Amino acid sequence: MNEGNEDLAIARSMLRKLIYFDIFSHPLTLSELVNFCDYPNLKLKDGERVIRFLEEKSLVRSQLDFYFIGHNAFKVTDRLVGNMLADKRLKTALRYAHVVSNFPYVRAVFISGSLSKHVMKPDSDIDFFIITVPGRLWACRAFLTLFKKVFLGDSYRNFCLNYFIDSQNLEIPDKNLFTATEIVTLIPMYNYQLYQTFMNTNVWKQTEFPNAKIRPETYFIKPMYLKKVVEFFLNNRLGQWIERHSFSIITGFWGKKFKNWNRASYALSFRSLPNVSKHHPNAFQEKVLKQYEEKIAVFEALTGFILNKRKKKTLITQ
Repeated sequence: MNEGNEDLAIARSMLRKLIYFDIFSHPLTLSELVNFCDYPNLKLKDGERVIRFLEEKSLVRSQLDFYFIGHNAFKVTDRLVGNMLADKRLKTALRYAHVVSNFPYVRAVFISGSLSKHVMKPDSDIDFFIITVPGRLWACRAFLTLFKKVFLGDSYRNFCLNYFIDSQNLEIPDKNLFTATEIVTLIPMYNYQLYQTFMNTNVWKQTEFPNAKIRPETYFIKPMYLKKVVEFFLNNRLGQWIERHSFSIITGFWGKKFKNWNRASYALSFRSLPNVSKHHPNAFQEKVLKQYEEKIAVFEALTGFILNKRKKKTLITQ
């Protein structure tokens, strides 16, 4: 395999994605790996040829048709168990998606997080990505938060309100591998047409996932008519008042609770604007991207296989 060779570029792409998903101890099938690679127009037969080469060089290992970095084959067993748990929790997610879709001003409901990758752990949350009507995002968030606190005991297990945007601001500003992964793995539960619009708006994700296909329409949720009635009676000054005070109360609470965070991290993890509400109290995105860079550096140091496209040296030859 020579420098500049097509197979070398594919190998780098595969290894980068395997290393990224290894952060979550998440081995990939060949079809998943081809779908996730940043090498454009990658065919399955080409991916199969390259992954065999990487196995021969002991850079990648496989078990039960899953590929992974390192020697820990137990992560394959963990994934299989996680897949079965995800199948069960998806039924719960669908039930709660029905509930969310009936709240005023909700226009689309997607599943993100672990469940969107078809893997769950016993303590994993079901994360919701919600699109709202412009000008009512914070009122919508307040209604859903109140429901969670009153009826679900403030539990995040089945009802984690992860991310809100409104239908006029669909482009996600955090253009990085973490966010692109979250976007391409979203599961549309309600309003497939808006899901398609959202995916087409965030075309930048193709830099990291040029081969990823949008999910087919699988769920057909139709909210009850009562939702329109409630919205009709709130499309006035009362609705505007609820919107303003919801924004003030929620962001004020977050500001006090996380007052010790540095300003940059807080702005990234708690993006709070009229058209977006992001709630990531564990600074997960920052941690994952930092860990990814560290794992890339360790892999290069241990194997001599340079994954950065700008570097000129690799110890792997055909």
